[in-house]
Amino acid sequence: MIKYSKVFITILLAFIAFGAQAQSTATTSSPYSQFGLGDIEPGVLPQNIAMGGIATAINKINLYNNINPLNPASYAAINFTTIDAGIYSNFQTFTQNGQPASKNSNFRFSHIAFAIPVSRRSALSFGLLPYSQMGYNNLQTKTGFRIGTPVDTSTTTVNYISSGEGGLSKAYLGYGFELFKHLMIGGNVSYIFGNTQQSTSTEYPLLYGVMNNEVENTRSIGGVNYDYGLQYQFDFGQYSTKHLVLGYSGSANSTLNATDTYVVSQYTTGSNGVKNVAVDSVKNEQGAKTAIKLPQINHFGISFQNDGHFLVGADYTMEHWSAFSIGGVNQGFQDSKTINIGGQITPNINSLRNYFARTDYRLGFMYDQSYLSFNNVNITSYAVTFGLGLPLAPNSSGSAFYKINFAGEIGQRGTIANGLVKENFVTIHLSFVLNDRWFQQFRFE
Repeated sequence: MIKYSKVFITILLAFIAFGAQAQSTATTSSPYSQFGLGDIEPGVLPQNIAMGGIATAINKINLYNNINPLNPASYAAINFTTIDAGIYSNFQTFTQNGQPASKNSNFRFSHIAFAIPVSRRSALSFGLLPYSQMGYNNLQTKTGFRIGTPVDTSTTTVNYISSGEGGLSKAYLGYGFELFKHLMIGGNVSYIFGNTQQSTSTEYPLLYGVMNNEVENTRSIGGVNYDYGLQYQFDFGQYSTKHLVLGYSGSANSTLNATDTYVVSQYTTGSNGVKNVAVDSVKNEQGAKTAIKLPQINHFGISFQNDGHFLVGADYTMEHWSAFSIGGVNQGFQDSKTINIGGQITPNINSLRNYFARTDYRLGFMYDQSYLSFNNVNITSYAVTFGLGLPLAPNSSGSAFYKINFAGEIGQRGTIANGLVKENFVTIHLSFVLNDRWFQQFRFE
């Protein structure tokens, strides 16, 4: 009975997570999310985020089974059924020359992932992750806008408004196995899906009854993507408790399908400034099909771990965004580069009386040169990361182990130079990890 209850709970959690993620709207407030598909998520879980985002050469962390979708080769090291589910919150402050600072915060479900051992050296993993997020609302006001004839020099105020929301999710199914001793390989098949909605408006707030204009583009996106990876692990020490891992993973430059709805409308605003229902649709195009070409992504990583004591590592990522296109039109992005450095220490994993000695303490750093560049200014970001791995008491039989992972990021993106926007951010990630012997056969002699 317990066995079937666990299966039911697993399926139920998956459907709850799927619904929560698929129905999400704006989960960021960054003006930089208006370009392309929005802010692209790194695809790593809180325990990796806390260590600067290192993941390419990571499998188990401090003897715990760890789900690492960034490199599906890591699934080969999983020997317990593993569940990882989490939430996310961010706090953003935006500054721009000549404008007052603005603040925003967002909260959402972040991920749910499962891994099930298939054999002693292989495992299956599936889950739901965020792929991108879009959310922005920009207002530019121009005063002294001339509306009269060459003789009539009347002027007024014009508001130019741009806004957008939505995002994409990534449902994946992957398998990793040990090809031969020390060499692990794996792959994910993913379905990327979601919706984005973007609009631009021109309003005349001081001219009551005048027609304002709005252009709205709603895009429904769906398509298959492929990830692949390998890890080679060198074991050292009398009991092979020290490991040097070299890793590579990539994401194919596959094509997503999109269906667009394009509407140009006119509307008025009330005396209180509230937008009225559109009076007329100047243009209404439904169901236009287009293709989105994703970039090739390559991750390279190295890590060294002394089981139960410490782990350090570094990643380098190259993303070929200069080839990114929508409807066959290159979007003018540049290739991006990311560096991740971090690690963790555990003072004494076997301590019976000191809980804090069994806790994982994590620290890292991330630097990213994004695919965006304006007026010869690259949009870069950097962050200091930190976190804790908080072990919980195992079950009475000692067959199940639990951990809470907390991660934080404090960083900055962009600059106020050349009229651009600087974004200071703080993000909080929290997840619960279960390692248990579900679905495994036991033999009693």
